[in-house]
Amino acid sequence: MDPRLESLRINPPRLKADFEALSEIGSTGDGGVHRPSLSAAHLAARAWLRERIASAGLDFRQDGAGNHSATLECGPPGAKTLLLGSHLDSVPYGGRFDGALGVLAALETLRTVKESGLSLPVDLEAIDFTDEEGTLVGLLGSRALAGKLTSAELQSPRGGRADLLAGLARAGLTEQGLLSARRDPQTLAGYLELHIEQGPRLIREGAEIGVVTAIVGIASYRLSYAGRADHAGTTPMPDRLDAAQGASAFTLAVRKILMEEFPDCVANVGAMTFHPGAFNIVPARVDLSLEFRAPTVADFNRLEDALLRRARAEAERYDLELAVEFLGKHRPAPMSASAQEAIAGACADLDLRSIPLASGAGHDPQSLAGVIPVGMFFIPSVGGASHSPREFSKWEHCVKGANVLLQAALRAVD
Repeated sequence: MDPRLESLRINPPRLKADFEALSEIGSTGDGGVHRPSLSAAHLAARAWLRERIASAGLDFRQDGAGNHSATLECGPPGAKTLLLGSHLDSVPYGGRFDGALGVLAALETLRTVKESGLSLPVDLEAIDFTDEEGTLVGLLGSRALAGKLTSAELQSPRGGRADLLAGLARAGLTEQGLLSARRDPQTLAGYLELHIEQGPRLIREGAEIGVVTAIVGIASYRLSYAGRADHAGTTPMPDRLDAAQGASAFTLAVRKILMEEFPDCVANVGAMTFHPGAFNIVPARVDLSLEFRAPTVADFNRLEDALLRRARAEAERYDLELAVEFLGKHRPAPMSASAQEAIAGACADLDLRSIPLASGAGHDPQSLAGVIPVGMFFIPSVGGASHSPREFSKWEHCVKGANVLLQAALRAVD
């Protein structure tokens, strides 16, 4: 690598000023932010970002999915574009680091390269993806850019059709625009993203950077155990067809299966509803929500099979019927080897300790995996807190992460 590139570093005071200013938009007053996708606060944050792009002398771009970008032509004519970024939307009453730090570090990377006056083999683009958090659809902007968004998803989005249409109207977007936002992969050199870890592993390991190996696959089901409603006071225990017994036994079994057979995976029963739901009636039906996550396709498939087999076994054990409703699935998305090498090499050059790890949460890179080379890395989260006003990363780690993004971008195109 050109020694002049190796010595490049971001401007920490400028990055911090941007971060603090952005944190005021949608601030909840307790350290968090409330910027659901395409809400008034989210649109205000995007307007602020556009002003920062203009003040940096960078070009602004918005596509049909509402993705906002700063662009820097620093490559030869016809050069491919290396994407860097994350998202400015938040979960309801979430934290100020999630997504926002990645966008601002990407913007700072472009400013640093521009100010250096050096040329690269590629152009650079700092992108703010629309609706990563899933207030409306989930990974909306990145799926649109990758050409993976379908009209069917827009008809029954997770946030509701009415809210999607209202959000699009506020932002001046259309469904046709969403479906036409695909970028030609041949024009893109890849995508890199800096993010907070949202968990405790880096701090426990004493590492400064986590090089993401894959983004876990996520699947969700609704399971319904059906028995028979009876008087809870007059029906002997052996005579009951109690749907709660099957549902509860399965819920306890989920933890045991994961702890004993799938140490790198997680599963969750996040809701359980009893019908008819009275003190004095044996439950006739219990509906529960099941979600599970795994970092590899092999583990993902094995875990799915193990959990559904156990669900059926518990139904048989208590003489119950079981209905299984599949709700959705994202398969594991491995990060590209070249991107992982670039990130790890940047860490080595910056004398930062890095470890490989899988992401237990979904992120925009999973939309682009398999389409272009993608890479992602984490900085430590204090206490592992995220999606909460308690979310916090030390500023020294934020600066280190921004410099890793800069140097990884330079290595990725070297």
